[in-house]
Amino acid sequence: MIDLIRVIAAGRVIAGGKVRPVEQTRPKSAHHHRFSTDDAMHHTLFVSLALAIGFFVGSNSNSGHVQAAEIVVRDTESLRAAIRDLKPGTTLKIAPGEYPGGHYVGGVADLTIEGLDPNDPPRFVGGSNAWQFSRCPNLTLRHLKMSGQTGNGLNLDDGGRFDEPVRGITLEHLQISDIGPRGNFDGIKCSGLDEMTIRDCTVTGWGGQGIDMVGCHRSLITGCRFVGKPGFTASAAVQTKGGSSEVTIEKCHFIGAGERPLNIGGSTGLTLFRPSGVKYEAKSIVARDNVIEGSSCAAAFVGVDGAEFVGNTILYPEKWIFRILQETTAPGFAPARNVLIKDNRIVFRRSQVSVDVNIGPGTEPESFRFVANHWFAEDRPQASKPNLPVAEVDGKYGTDPRR
Repeated sequence: MIDLIRVIAAGRVIAGGKVRPVEQTRPKSAHHHRFSTDDAMHHTLFVSLALAIGFFVGSNSNSGHVQAAEIVVRDTESLRAAIRDLKPGTTLKIAPGEYPGGHYVGGVADLTIEGLDPNDPPRFVGGSNAWQFSRCPNLTLRHLKMSGQTGNGLNLDDGGRFDEPVRGITLEHLQISDIGPRGNFDGIKCSGLDEMTIRDCTVTGWGGQGIDMVGCHRSLITGCRFVGKPGFTASAAVQTKGGSSEVTIEKCHFIGAGERPLNIGGSTGLTLFRPSGVKYEAKSIVARDNVIEGSSCAAAFVGVDGAEFVGNTILYPEKWIFRILQETTAPGFAPARNVLIKDNRIVFRRSQVSVDVNIGPGTEPESFRFVANHWFAEDRPQASKPNLPVAEVDGKYGTDPRR
């Protein structure tokens, strides 16, 4: 083993369980770096051995504890080699440059994958998905860019084990763009995930949903930005459906972000609910302190059994302000109901909005509560008071809430 360490150390520095390249120069793009066949074979073997040695030198022979490896990659070949040999607890740092999409990781826990330089994240271009992680609990992804995928930008799932959710995923400072562009293709697809955090991410241009949560629970989306683009058939920016519950969406900014920037609930095939057999699309969803600009409406409540929409700013919706809909109509299924809409600032134009709340069949609009919202029809202040399904308590009408 000592001889093997010496071989690896000829091209790597290995200490404390960390594996780092010695060289400091890096290509502007992963594709600008050219290898001969011998170089590529040597480099692939080199990374694989480095992974093994990184774990070996970090182990404690008395306790059996293994210190996780840190690996730096600077080109596509070494990235692919590192992905093939990922072990639980690895931190994989990716140098700036352009890399192809299409990477898959399954069944590896406690991974961190991040850009080496937070100010110049690596770019993953093309492929069906940029990355797919299946059953990877406690995964952290940060400082990565993804664009031009024909499926989803990022796909995170439970491997089809619907009653065994994957826990503890964290996404930070991701930039995802130009996904689809037409059809049900998402920026971030999340299926069967609990205790997830998505923080300070930006999604620009997508075909389906910016973030699509199917059967996700006790999760947080905070400080994110969603921007729609012409030519992309965006349905929603954030969707929580398929039995999702206890999800909070806060401090996000939505700009022309699909037909329904917030789709609280949705429509899911009955065999895809997580956990199996629940009778609501969504429950206990909180949307607070967001800014929502443009789109056909600000939020749709679709087969949701309990939600709060509180402290948000709505600017210039183009057709309705809210929608109350039912798209899943199976026997015993909860109608859209029990939603609190409170303390929101709503600026709109009567030339665009003639129906304030679009109400579909099979819903319970009488169970909604409207409290202390501030409504302002900019072009006709005297027509600011909305026509709601129930009487509002302590509403304000006709003055600009931004002043």
